[in-house]
Amino acid sequence: MDMTGEYRIAAPRERVWLALNDPEVLRKSIPGCDELTKLSDTEMEAGATVSLGPVKARFKGKVSLSDLNPPESYTLTGEGQGGAAGFAKGQARVLLRADGDATIMTYSVNASIGGKLAQLGQRLIDGAAKKMADDFFARFADLAGGSVPQTKTASLQQSNEAANRRKAEIPVTNPPLWVPLAIAAGCGLIILLTSFA
Repeated sequence: MDMTGEYRIAAPRERVWLALNDPEVLRKSIPGCDELTKLSDTEMEAGATVSLGPVKARFKGKVSLSDLNPPESYTLTGEGQGGAAGFAKGQARVLLRADGDATIMTYSVNASIGGKLAQLGQRLIDGAAKKMADDFFARFADLAGGSVPQTKTASLQQSNEAANRRKAEIPVTNPPLWVPLAIAAGCGLIILLTSFA
């Protein structure tokens, strides 16, 4: 599954960049996140409880930032574990561009999930990922000093390979906006990546 999106946030790009790098803003923005610790300028550790269909689990994961070009872009790489519920790992690219007094945030994510989460079905996973991303961006926009995103578009694109694979590992590409949010194991990793983006 590939996930890309674009959100317009009613705050200047510099403020959005600072908020993406503020662990407290991110913790409050990421659905289910109860812990987010900045380990260094380029690494964060997070914990979140994620419910997806019949699966509810606590995920712990790490996210690292690379290719930093403040306040314009960065790449997030992360992985998370949710015990028997499964795991998630992936990468997200986040771009910020000024739009008058607002900021357009664009993201694209590529991730893999495994375990019980991967057995739930692509439609359920896609829907949950989109809802979590929308929830994250609405909260983040409010905390970053703007209102709920004025414009938002997200698209999910499944590759034939991912659509045919239901047992072991399902590739998932999701939004990175977590800074830095992203989203840890399974939908949790997707959310952490999305948040950090």
